[in-house]
Amino acid sequence: MLVVFAHSNTGSTVATLHRGDGVVLQLPGYDRKYRVPHDLAHFVTERALEMSGGVFGSIAAGAVFSNMRVVSGRPRHDAAARSKLILDGCKQSLGLAELLAGMVHHAVETGIPEQAPVLVRKAWGSLQAGEMPWPDEVVAGAATALSGLVTDFEAQGSVKVTWPEHLVAAVPPARGVRRGRRGRT
Repeated sequence: MLVVFAHSNTGSTVATLHRGDGVVLQLPGYDRKYRVPHDLAHFVTERALEMSGGVFGSIAAGAVFSNMRVVSGRPRHDAAARSKLILDGCKQSLGLAELLAGMVHHAVETGIPEQAPVLVRKAWGSLQAGEMPWPDEVVAGAATALSGLVTDFEAQGSVKVTWPEHLVAAVPPARGVRRGRRGRT
């Protein structure tokens, strides 16, 4: 999935997402007071940590958040139901993605990207017992990648990135739907 982050006419950021099914969506940002676009921090963090159930993996699978709009393309006939299934199925991972991306965003925004591993480790510990599943080097790599993309974003006014196909959220089966043939009596 191709994602283009650009400045919007409101002074914030807008992400334009070109999904594999031909649907193009826009995701507005609410980050006018920040130098680092929050949704770009999500993208980089979720990609670095291989989080298929975060914001971008969910969108790639067919989820549409309430603040998004379809720009072009034809959504599936069951797009709303599919989106709800995905968002419900990814609820926990979306919350985790929000927390971890927030820590990486904060580290880069405040000019201390080297602190990202410490911040992410603390955030992980507030939710989970035990050691976090990502080595510090991976988290540090996310902060470094975000810093570089922010530099490009500031210089060019936009940045294009690609969401990996292997990080698309799984679509849970529809609840209450029976599959197969009914027995005849």
